[in-house]
Amino acid sequence: MIKETIQAAINRQISMEFASAHAYLAMAAYFEDRNLTGFAHWYRVQAGEEIGHAMKFFNYLTDRNGRALLSGLPEPQNEFGSPLDAAQAALGHEQKVTASITAIYELAGREGDPATQSFLQWFLDEQVEEEKNADEIIQHLKLVGNEGVGLYLLDRQLATRPGVGLGEGAAE
Repeated sequence: MIKETIQAAINRQISMEFASAHAYLAMAAYFEDRNLTGFAHWYRVQAGEEIGHAMKFFNYLTDRNGRALLSGLPEPQNEFGSPLDAAQAALGHEQKVTASITAIYELAGREGDPATQSFLQWFLDEQVEEEKNADEIIQHLKLVGNEGVGLYLLDRQLATRPGVGLGEGAAE
C-alpha cells in the first residue's frame, strides 16, 4: 500500500499533468487562430502526451492500492504576445512539471519508497526531453522571428511531428 503523503503528491501531479494538457490545447487554439497549423499540431500532440502521463500516474496509484482523486483544472493562458511568448510559456510550464516530479522523487526517498522512485525515473528522463524540445522551439523562433518565411518554414517542420494530436483525425 502506498503511503498517504506519496499518494497526495501523486494526486497533485495527476492534476498538473491534466492542467498541462489543458495549457497545450490552449496553445494549439492560439496557433490555429493564426493559421500556424504546424505549431497547433505540435501542441495538440503534446497535449495527448500529457494526458498519457496523467494516466500513468493514475494507474500507478491504483496498482499500489492507492486512490486517484481528481481536482478542477485552472484556466490556462489563452493569449500570447507572439509565437515566441507561447513557446517560452511552454518551457516554463515544463520546468514546473520537472520540479514537481523531482520533489515527489525526493519525498519517496525520505519515505523509504524505492518502488515510487523507480517509477518516477522514467518521468525524470522524459522531462529532460520535454524541456529540450521546448527550448529548441524557442531557439528556432529566436532565429527566424515571429513572422515571415522563416516562421512559415518552422511551422511546416513542426507539422511533421509524429502522432495524432487531440482532436485531429476525428470523424466528421
